[in-house]
Amino acid sequence: MSYTRLHIHLVTAVKYRRALILSSWRDEMLRYQTGHLKNKGHKPLAIYAMPDHWHLLVGKHPSVSESALMRDLKSDTSEWINKRGFTDVPFHWQDGYAAFAVSKSVVPTVTRYIHNQEEHHRKKSFRSEIIYLLDDEGISFKPEYLFHDPM
Repeated sequence: MSYTRLHIHLVTAVKYRRALILSSWRDEMLRYQTGHLKNKGHKPLAIYAMPDHWHLLVGKHPSVSESALMRDLKSDTSEWINKRGFTDVPFHWQDGYAAFAVSKSVVPTVTRYIHNQEEHHRKKSFRSEIIYLLDDEGISFKPEYLFHDPM
């Protein structure tokens, strides 16, 4: 038997950071994603989407890599959105994502942070936010490989 607690904060963006996630269907998408994660053995702790990007705090099942979790969730969600015709253009997530390990002691702080995204982004742009998160974790990056700016 294995015993694990793997909390991961994941961030990704809509392709070209287009503001396609509308409040009229956002909650339905988040419920769909929550169900998808639970069905795969993960424990969603906090999830929220802005029009152009998305945050998830999840208790990850140990047999699934972050890359597999994100590949499957992004692919299934894109297909779900497109089948429902929520957008005038085909919906896609950008390639890549950011992932940050979260210790049990800061789960409540990260949960509040994710649920307060609208307030947070009144003061800070997504680009500033992701650069701060990467810098804070000591993750080196090349600016040209960050999530693309809106077109």
